[in-house]
Amino acid sequence: VQLQASGGGLVQAGGSLRLSCTASGRYATAWFRQAPGKEREFVAGITWRGGNRYHGESVRGRFSISRTSAGTVHLQMNSLKPEDTAVYYCAARREEYNSVTFTANDYHYWGPGTLVTVSS
Repeated sequence: VQLQASGGGLVQAGGSLRLSCTASGRYATAWFRQAPGKEREFVAGITWRGGNRYHGESVRGRFSISRTSAGTVHLQMNSLKPEDTAVYYCAARREEYNSVTFTANDYHYWGPGTLVTVSS
């Protein structure tokens, strides 16, 4: 399974970006992020039908995860802060695990990561 992530870049604080992740198949999908010197952090996740969505505490109310009928997972990021600067990874669980967890080790497939930089 190949995950293709896109949409990272440089933005000023208060701005917005949208990340996209494409993967064929029925996968519970999540976004994680990792800043330099920090552990990988759960950002948001969604089940393959899109019925259940979860957002990490640090992004709740600012970020929103969604899934299109074609299976693309978007992460809409608004009101960005400098502390949101990180490499963002799209991750998916095998098809038999149709649930979102907050633990990176529970995900079987990972995309290459896309850098988001928020300037102050």
